Amino acid sequence: MAAAQGRLSDGTGGMDEAKDTDADLGLGGTAPPLPFRTAVDALRGARLRPQIEVETTPAPKRLAPYAYALEAAVVDGDEDLADGRLVLLHNPAGHDAWRGTFRLVTLVRAELEPEMAADPLLPEVCWSWLTGALAARGLTYREPGGTVTRASSHYFGGLSERPAASQIEIRASWTPREGQDGAPDTATHLVAWCDLLAQVAGLPPAAPGDASVVTLPQRRGPQSR
Repeated sequence: MAAAQGRLSDGTGGMDEAKDTDADLGLGGTAPPLPFRTAVDALRGARLRPQIEVETTPAPKRLAPYAYALEAAVVDGDEDLADGRLVLLHNPAGHDAWRGTFRLVTLVRAELEPEMAADPLLPEVCWSWLTGALAARGLTYREPGGTVTRASSHYFGGLSERPAASQIEIRASWTPREGQDGAPDTATHLVAWCDLLAQVAGLPPAAPGDASVVTLPQRRGPQSR
C-alpha cells in the first residue's frame, strides 16, 4: 500500500487533506444525506495509533447508494506488517439484511508462520479479535457476519528457495448502531478496526492490560512492501 495521504494518527489532526466531494460519495453525483456526511466526517477526523497509516481509496459503486472507503497498513519503517480495507455503506431506505441504514465491511490480511496457520483454533481466535476489538470500545452493533480464511503457498522449481508462506484473511461486515442524529459512531468503529489490524500485525494492545482479545504468538516477521 502506498504511503498514506492525510494520515490519521495520534500525531495529526485527521484527514483534513481529503479531497472527496459530495459527488464522490454517492451514485449519479447526488449529494449524500446529512447522516452519511456526518459519518464520513467522523472517519476523517479519527485519531489513530501512529503505527497505522490510512488513506482514502475508491469505494464500491454497486453495494449501496452511498459509500466511502479507507485502506490502512500497519507500518514498521518501510515494511507492512498487515493491511486492510474498511468500507462504509449507506442506504437511506434501509436494507433488510443489514437491519439498518449503515453497514461496515472490512478485509484484513497478514502473513503468519506456516505452523501457526495450521492451528485448528486459528479461525475462532481471529474472529474473537474482531468481536473483542468492538466490545473493548463499547460499541453496539448487530447482524455480524464474515469468514476467516487461511492460505498457504509452497514454491517449486526456480522458486524452490523461497520459504513456504501462509496468510490469514478476515472478511467481515456488521451494522453499527445509529445515534440520535441518524449517524453511527464511525470514528470509534474505525479505532476498533485499527485495534484489530494492530492485533493481526502482532502489535501489543494500545491500552496496557487489555485482555479483551486473544493473543496469537509466533507472527511472521515484517514483509517488504
